[in-house]
Amino acid sequence: MLTTRTNRLDPSLFPDEELAELAKLFAKPDQVALIDDQGNRTHIPEALFAHLARIVRLMAERRAVVMMPEDEAFTTQAAANYLGMSRQFFVNLLECGEIPFHRVGTHRRVTFKDLLEYERKRDRTRREGLDRLTEEVIAAGKYDSDYTGDE
Repeated sequence: MLTTRTNRLDPSLFPDEELAELAKLFAKPDQVALIDDQGNRTHIPEALFAHLARIVRLMAERRAVVMMPEDEAFTTQAAANYLGMSRQFFVNLLECGEIPFHRVGTHRRVTFKDLLEYERKRDRTRREGLDRLTEEVIAAGKYDSDYTGDE
């Protein structure tokens, strides 16, 4: 179900009833525990429970889940695809130091953790820019709060 090659957990591999039952169980905090074959009960730590509950909820919604370790290394093409940009633009970001990378032979590799950090930084910068632009438009009196878009 979860392979090291794809890291993809496909909900179609489980019966709908089974996923629905699991979703009900995980909807109740502190109701789920691990029990081994000898009946020993183990509490699931809250942080892990939250992740498991989210995985079960997504799968019950028939959405596949991909699990990725933070230190997973991406090729430049895979990383560019993830960020939605061209490979050359991505390589330029690496070469100017925007995103850390390491080499495997002559090939560049980027960790998933570093991709996520760049993505957060990029999104934060975009939001701040849009906020500044909105403030400038309002300050210039160009914002019409009554505009409905029907014109």
